[in-house]
Amino acid sequence: MADLLERLTGALAGRYRVERELGRGGMGVVVLAEDLKHDRKVALKVLRPDIAQPVHADRFLREIRIAAQLQHPNILQLIDSGETDGLTYYVMPYVPGESLRDRLDREKQLPLDEAIQVARETADALSYAHEHGVIHRDIKPENILLGSGHAVVTDFGIAHAIGQAAGGARLTETGVAVGTPAYMSPEQADGSGEFDHRTDIYSLGCVLYEMLAGTPPFTGPYQAVVARKAMDRVPSLRVVRTTVPAHVEQVVMKSLASVPADRFANARQFADALSGDTRSLRISSDTAATRRRWLLAGATGAILLAGGAYALIAGMPWQRSAGVHAQFAQLTAQPGVEWFPSLSPDGKWIVYSGEESGNRD
Repeated sequence: MADLLERLTGALAGRYRVERELGRGGMGVVVLAEDLKHDRKVALKVLRPDIAQPVHADRFLREIRIAAQLQHPNILQLIDSGETDGLTYYVMPYVPGESLRDRLDREKQLPLDEAIQVARETADALSYAHEHGVIHRDIKPENILLGSGHAVVTDFGIAHAIGQAAGGARLTETGVAVGTPAYMSPEQADGSGEFDHRTDIYSLGCVLYEMLAGTPPFTGPYQAVVARKAMDRVPSLRVVRTTVPAHVEQVVMKSLASVPADRFANARQFADALSGDTRSLRISSDTAATRRRWLLAGATGAILLAGGAYALIAGMPWQRSAGVHAQFAQLTAQPGVEWFPSLSPDGKWIVYSGEESGNRD
């Protein structure tokens, strides 16, 4: 990695002065640099060589131009990009402070009001980007910066650009997937490539869950996480943290639905629901209530039917036949010649054995 920084320093001499490394992520190395032309600090990110190898640099740079058009107070804008000496890089303003990952590593859980604020501001950023046709695809604590008391989302459009520049590949040959398993939606994780903006809503639900519970809803090796997301129920948030309001847990659970159609239709609904506007939640609640009423009605009907059958049978005199006891009422003109009456499941028929001219039917 030191060789990479040396190459970068030499390749960008005269334009950017590399000062120090800020961190390393799944897709590259981040350094603090001085923009010599504009006399400002910037965060310069260079793609890891193993990721850059299958990526066509010119196509990557062409793809991220779309993300460079995004201008929103909760989105860290892309201000430059390029390729030099075989290194593909992009540049964003430097935001002093820490990432949400740094905060969670230190404190594990956030106060409820702060967690909701971070989630709402991230949802605002997603709503704006989605309206402009940009899906993030890699929402996670590392890509949410906490500067000046507000959340700022970084790396918008980068995961998409890498995927497109690699011909849509997930880069599994190099052991790197475009996205982070613990925060990827089931449809993104399955590798089909068929997903939309609701994949970001799922990822944001994972982030909010972690801010409140201290851990993402599913953790473990890549394949195990993918399987659990497809098959397991999301662990109850309020069991882990009882102070979480019911409507907040509903927001999280709705955003983490395994089927995209069961999630919020857009990030704006997510943010509004967190603020207490439960109309988008009420739809699912009303549907659930309707189902409960039908189940209750069905169960009540079954109980009444069983009770009626019991009353019918219970009112029948005891008879003995072939050593077997049964209860039944008079069913023919000659009482006492019916054996083993049985009520049909739908309650419409009573089946029994009878005797005609000395023969049992």
